[in-house]
Amino acid sequence: MRITADTHRCLGAGQCVLSDPDRFDQSEEGTVLVLRASVTGPEEESHARETVALCPSQALALEA
Repeated sequence: MRITADTHRCLGAGQCVLSDPDRFDQSEEGTVLVLRASVTGPEEESHARETVALCPSQALALEA
């Protein structure tokens, strides 16, 4: 499983970075950067799902 981001939808709210700073950062423009796309194991998957749900612009997605 991997996490993807649509930078065109991103509003730059930064909820992803606050939720998982090891996985996300923000570009100079303020949009999301995925630092680590791979999601392994049930604990990581659960946390990734929570982070995706927090995104106000729905710019994040989990793909099988």
